[in-house]
Amino acid sequence: MTFSEENYLKAIYHLTTSSEAEVSTNAIAEMMETKASSVTDMLKKLSEKDLINYKKYQGVSLTDNGKLAAKMIVRKHRLWEVFLVDKLDFSWDEVHDIAEQLEHIKSEQLINKLDDFLGNPTEDPHGDPIPDAHGRIIKVEKQLLSELVEKQVGICVGVKDTSSEFLQYLDKQEIALGSKIECVSKESFDQSLKIKVNDKELTISNKIASNLFVKLV
Repeated sequence: MTFSEENYLKAIYHLTTSSEAEVSTNAIAEMMETKASSVTDMLKKLSEKDLINYKKYQGVSLTDNGKLAAKMIVRKHRLWEVFLVDKLDFSWDEVHDIAEQLEHIKSEQLINKLDDFLGNPTEDPHGDPIPDAHGRIIKVEKQLLSELVEKQVGICVGVKDTSSEFLQYLDKQEIALGSKIECVSKESFDQSLKIKVNDKELTISNKIASNLFVKLV
């Protein structure tokens, strides 16, 4: 596959994991920041390679071959993110764009050795699961912080928004993966939350709470 084909395949994978329905051409165009006509041309190519199921004016879904290929791209991306953070001391808001370049390296042997070198991690620095060499993913039970009710406590296990701006905001508030977060109270007017993070109280908006994943304790 070309770099462009891999990027499209990964985009379709991410869209299908967030929705049970088949993916629309417009949704792909929006994620790829391109025209629907360009998407249609690429979908024909991916369909010819038996990577997607595609019929004009109908939704798009991944074939078994396409799903495995997409998971391998995601695997490379997330392993490189772990490497950049754990071994090269990048911060978690700096690694996405670099990993976008590194994920296109073709050597399966290199990626498997990288996986072993890192101790076979199951999650990237943002809490997203890393597929193993066979495409298997260990799923973690989690929910959004915004769904907690008063007095519930969770451990931060992931972020929904991986933008640099959001991750830098979390750094300022000293919220990271592994942080213990208690929902102290919730405002009925705007659903903002007063939370306690590692014994420090602060108020966050519903938008912030809707982008943090926690595991109840």
